[in-house]
Amino acid sequence: MGLTFRKYWIPALLSREIQGRDSAPVRVKILGEDFVAFRDSEGKPGVVQAHCPHRGAHLFFGRTEDCGIRCAYHGWHFTVEGECTDIPIATPEVAERMKPKARIRALHVREAGDVVWVHFGSQPLPELPDFEFAAVPAGHRYVSKKLQQCNWAQAVEGGLDTAHFSYLHAGISNGTKVGLHEAGPSTPSWTQHNEPERLKTFRWLVEDGAPRFQIVNHAAGMLICAARTADDDQLYYRMTQYLMPNHSLTPGNAPQDTALGNTWVPIDDHSCWVYCYAWHPERPINDEERSRLEAGSGLFPAMDESFTPVRRRENDYLISRERQRTHSFTGIHGISEQDQAIADSQGLIADRTNELLCQTDIGVVRFREMILNAAQEVENERVPRGVDAPHAYRVRSGDVVVPQQTPIAEVLESRFGEMWGHPLTT
Repeated sequence: MGLTFRKYWIPALLSREIQGRDSAPVRVKILGEDFVAFRDSEGKPGVVQAHCPHRGAHLFFGRTEDCGIRCAYHGWHFTVEGECTDIPIATPEVAERMKPKARIRALHVREAGDVVWVHFGSQPLPELPDFEFAAVPAGHRYVSKKLQQCNWAQAVEGGLDTAHFSYLHAGISNGTKVGLHEAGPSTPSWTQHNEPERLKTFRWLVEDGAPRFQIVNHAAGMLICAARTADDDQLYYRMTQYLMPNHSLTPGNAPQDTALGNTWVPIDDHSCWVYCYAWHPERPINDEERSRLEAGSGLFPAMDESFTPVRRRENDYLISRERQRTHSFTGIHGISEQDQAIADSQGLIADRTNELLCQTDIGVVRFREMILNAAQEVENERVPRGVDAPHAYRVRSGDVVVPQQTPIAEVLESRFGEMWGHPLTT
């Protein structure tokens, strides 16, 4: 799987983690390997090996100067491309002979969507995936990340499992499971006849806990379409994008809403960074929305300055049994925190031999098939899905209400037009 990931462009850190020219170096661990990231004197980002080739000093303690990073131990200097440009402790003749041997490993770097992306491979490189969040103006998006304390794959599976919304994210009112809009001890003033349109979806999620699934494959991954019974002989579809190898676009937004997505990046086998994206194709994200996301809302948890969630494994996600009795099905505050608690609770790496899967797990099953097939493709020296189709990542997810018996092709056309996905080619 490590070889498979190394065929793709992967987020390494947020652009704002290395601000300005000659930025302070920051530690980066990705796919089990240690690196240091910084910007040089021209503002160009670099991600290079963590240790100086001279005596192994960590370059986190180095100085960013002279369009590169200088080791604090003996002053050896390296560019963002890994070239050694100065060995001040050697004579000029010896230094010139040593510089080629002293070259350090530098990952290929691109910057898009307020994210620094890296590629582990060699030239020629594939193009960056053409995500919509990275293409909109900067004011139309908000991007952050959070630490997840479990294996990347089980965290991805939580994002693809839309059936859990009927339970994990439900509210409690007077001892009964209800939609989020009805949570708490008081009873809402509306009835089904005057219920706000956008709040009806929360009720449908609770009333129908066994959605019916259809999987639509495309050139970058798949669209997971889950249908629940709605009012007036209609179906409520929530449609999730899974994009190879570790991206997802969430299902619960209408065309006028802010879109949301995640990328799960392995730190090592037992932890990952989850990059979180919110964007709107047509308008800026206003100050109120931005402040709410920064404080913790939806996919974005409340976090400390190191992007570690306030509610985490070490404090049992601040679960409140009183809240669980009166307000929340889980007793844990926040959609992101609820997702994280359940994924982490399966262990650092889930033991899938003990699972009993059922029909609503089809998205999880298809994800496993797709990612394992990609690993087989890499082993057979073939290009895995999505690598050579960057355009195929310009897709959308979301929800829609349609009449019963509407063919899935019509559902996709009515909600997404051509942005449901690019057809697979042979």
